[in-house]
Amino acid sequence: MLKIDGLTKKYGNKVAVDNISLEVKAGQITAFIGHNGAGKTTTLKAIAGIIDFDSGEIFIDGKSVKENSYKTKFDIGYLPDNPDIYENLKGIDYLNFIADVFYVDEATRKERIENYGRRLHIFSDLGALISTYSHGMKQKLAILSMLIHKPKLYLFDEPFVGLDPVASHEFKEIMKELCKEGSAIFYSTHVLEVAEKLCSHVVIIKNGKIMGQGEMKKIKGDKSLESLFLELEQEQ
Repeated sequence: MLKIDGLTKKYGNKVAVDNISLEVKAGQITAFIGHNGAGKTTTLKAIAGIIDFDSGEIFIDGKSVKENSYKTKFDIGYLPDNPDIYENLKGIDYLNFIADVFYVDEATRKERIENYGRRLHIFSDLGALISTYSHGMKQKLAILSMLIHKPKLYLFDEPFVGLDPVASHEFKEIMKELCKEGSAIFYSTHVLEVAEKLCSHVVIIKNGKIMGQGEMKKIKGDKSLESLFLELEQEQ
């Protein structure tokens, strides 16, 4: 579903992402872990087509992000670490706007908004202005807005930040369901205990370079993901 081949991104003289290659297949939940500034957010933004990159290639469902930027965006659901949402709109109006962007029909959007809205415990608040929402409610709304068009690839940057325990649990269940339906999830996180339990695969990045990747069980072995990560961080 996602294939990255030799991706490099520079900011001036700083190499943020250094010739990385990875693959996330349909049905996989893959954790993307690394210290602050390791290159996680830069990589996710490059995949989503938000920023250009210096070299390499990114393919989504076989389509090049460089050559088919418009088409690949319909295959992606991207949740940044600090979503920008139009606060002058009501929650339901924002969701209908997103549904219009992705050409989701009335019946489908209504069903998905109610289903996922109730599961994330925000459905009853959709008639209120977004400016009145708490941080956690805005996070729920942003998540819900991605579920409306059911993309093939979900990109999450610290998706659990701000979620209450009930919503966090339900969101993890939704993530599992999406992958069973054939989607793929690639998400960055610092919550390693959750990643270890939830994810089938992991990619570890340090200073813009991939330090390890593959099936979670094989990569961590008998260690916890946290122990493995700390060991890699201590290596020069």
